[in-house]
Amino acid sequence: MTTPMDAGKWPPSYPPRTPPPPKRPVEPPRPDPKGDAGDAVATRSRLRARIANRRAGNWTYDTAPWASSSSPSKAGDDVLSRLRAWGYHLPDDHPVVALTARLVRAAVADGGRRASVHLADEEQDRQVVVLVLSHRPGPAPDGSGRPGDTTPDDGGLLQELAVLGASSCGTETDRDGGGRRRWALVAL
Repeated sequence: MTTPMDAGKWPPSYPPRTPPPPKRPVEPPRPDPKGDAGDAVATRSRLRARIANRRAGNWTYDTAPWASSSSPSKAGDDVLSRLRAWGYHLPDDHPVVALTARLVRAAVADGGRRASVHLADEEQDRQVVVLVLSHRPGPAPDGSGRPGDTTPDDGGLLQELAVLGASSCGTETDRDGGGRRRWALVAL
């Protein structure tokens, strides 16, 4: 046997050496303590509907003066047709139609650009909740839903909803965004 010619060299190391990790992780740049107000992005919370583990439907309606006269009746018809599609056999004059129309009329009166209707059902108890959000582009000067009001007055609306057949109803005002959330629970 013969000896290899490169016996004096060291054998290569396997795997090849990798560079060591950095001593500390890279951090994002820290905010400027002076800060420019013009660089900040203005965000505001929005009224949102979150419905989980239920069948749900939602629609958006224009509340412009030329369209607001048909929006309440169209909303009631849309809710009734969705409930029928879900298998509920309801007459045309079921209270859910009048309740939905009344809630949409209240949202139109808030003066926002649109109103959204959200519907969810509880199959076991045969109940549905109709939720109507009135969307305003910004808060009124005094923080209420309507210009000139100091507090939202939906007491008359809630009484009217109870007379129309709501088993439970309520209202909530978004102080930051100016919109209102109104809902009614109806037995089918």
